[in-house]
Amino acid sequence: MNFKAILLAICLLLTRAYAQAPATDETWWKHAVLYEIYPRSYQDSNGDGIGDLNGITARLDYLKSLGVDAIWISPMYPSPQVDFGYDISNYEAVDPQYGSLKDFDRLVAEGKKRNVRVVLDMVLNHTSDKHQWFIDAASSSTNPHHDWYVWSDGKPGSGPEAHEGRVPPNNWVSLFGGSAWEWVPAVHQFYYHKFYKQQPDLNWRNPAVEEAMFNTMRFWLDRDVAGFRLDAIPTLFEDKQLRDERSLGGTNAQGDPNLDDSLTSNLPEVHDVIRRMRAMVSSYPGDRVLIGETYLPNTAELDKWYGGAKKDELNLPMDMLLGFSNKLDAGAFRKLIDEADTQLHGSQPLFVFDNHDNIRSIDRYGDGVHNQQILKQLAVILLTTRSTALMYQGEELGMVTATPTRVEDVKDPIGITGWPKEKGRDGERTPMQWDASNLQAGFSTNPHTWLPVPANYTTINVMAEAKDPGSQLNWYKQLIRMRRELPALRNGGLAMLDTANPSVLSYVRTPSDGSPAVVVSLNMSGTPQTLSFDLRSTGIKDKTAKTLLTDAPELSNVHSLHSITLPPFASWVGSVQYAAP
Repeated sequence: MNFKAILLAICLLLTRAYAQAPATDETWWKHAVLYEIYPRSYQDSNGDGIGDLNGITARLDYLKSLGVDAIWISPMYPSPQVDFGYDISNYEAVDPQYGSLKDFDRLVAEGKKRNVRVVLDMVLNHTSDKHQWFIDAASSSTNPHHDWYVWSDGKPGSGPEAHEGRVPPNNWVSLFGGSAWEWVPAVHQFYYHKFYKQQPDLNWRNPAVEEAMFNTMRFWLDRDVAGFRLDAIPTLFEDKQLRDERSLGGTNAQGDPNLDDSLTSNLPEVHDVIRRMRAMVSSYPGDRVLIGETYLPNTAELDKWYGGAKKDELNLPMDMLLGFSNKLDAGAFRKLIDEADTQLHGSQPLFVFDNHDNIRSIDRYGDGVHNQQILKQLAVILLTTRSTALMYQGEELGMVTATPTRVEDVKDPIGITGWPKEKGRDGERTPMQWDASNLQAGFSTNPHTWLPVPANYTTINVMAEAKDPGSQLNWYKQLIRMRRELPALRNGGLAMLDTANPSVLSYVRTPSDGSPAVVVSLNMSGTPQTLSFDLRSTGIKDKTAKTLLTDAPELSNVHSLHSITLPPFASWVGSVQYAAP
């Protein structure tokens, strides 16, 4: 054998050894189950009908028992509550309706005792118009804070949007209806707001803004938060020339023209800010994490938010491509999971199916008949793929979307302005359903909760489901426990199986330490599907299997991968001995 052949053989052996080596990176968030809490709706501790921080603290034992590693708390800062906390008037305090800084510190300390970290929502794109910075900025064009926001003199014109003979500089519209520009007589200018007019956009081209916002993050990092979820982070910058956005034709639910958002979202400059932010946050001990709300068009764009091969930007940009595709499709899921596994330069994926802004996944993916089975399939994907998992409160119970049926019942401003085409986000924000002890499902003692409790609380609640072995809650608990305990699910690789099957999603998690591999198979069709797996290409020679978890009783005693028949919408998770080649 010549020298080149020997070198090639050594390289091949090293490559195989590297690929089979167990993952040794124990960074906490790479193995975590994250859990979003919408504080208004989680637990009311003082009887005012609104959830609060002490309520969250009171439920930490539940979160620990579920297997949660960290909670992400939606904004609990002082706010006029126009957008229920996403319009912040003070970044370094707690809104009195949620408690105090003392209450927050107690929550962090009690969470630490239970190994439950606290991640905060950080809104960097805009402030409330009641924030002192904006009050100053709107008072005079010479005020030092004026350039902290995005202003324009507008252009000459007339019509309903005209002020002093001038109209907005372009055709940009707010995501929540109407022009994205608001006139301020005191300064004779328009300010830009991507969201509500009460949420003026900050000018991130001003270095003073970055310094101030980084300092607010340091305030909370010094209070031992585990990191931040960054709200609407792609929208920090907008076109400097304020050019018109391209029309896509038609109108949206608010009656505004549909526009391409390439001039107001995901501009290249935002990545420079994120790199500096990552460096700042990484200077703190404890593997603090940066999570991004990143609705992006494809996996290639998602990779940029990690920093590509350099991996120097967000730790965990949210992969919304999988969880919000909104169609139960084995082929599409297979493609998106595989892309996240192979096209992110080895970065850790973050899958999410539910949050406070979208109809719950049980309703988006459900067919109206098999919703409970379909939700269990989504849970399997969330908790058995090679991904950090992000859940939303009540997801583990199978809570459904309780959309208001009358406009007079709507609390969400986007629902009020968009009714009836846009009914708002109240339906996914209803109070957490704890038990059937009162009409408020144990959420509050006040009969007038800020949003009504759905009538199904009598059966869909924590107490009832804890007693039912087949409940959604116990399904999630079993999956999370398996995720912690099985090396294949904790550190194993992932390989797709039966890749031409349009009805069944199947994959295997392969460890390299001699422990059993884990095979997952989900029938996403309404007809039985018979499968036979040949796993030799993944190093698995034995076809002897053992059922770990299934919602189909007839699959509880599977012993072989040679022939498995999955009933309609059934889930099966099994182990098989892994024999390294």
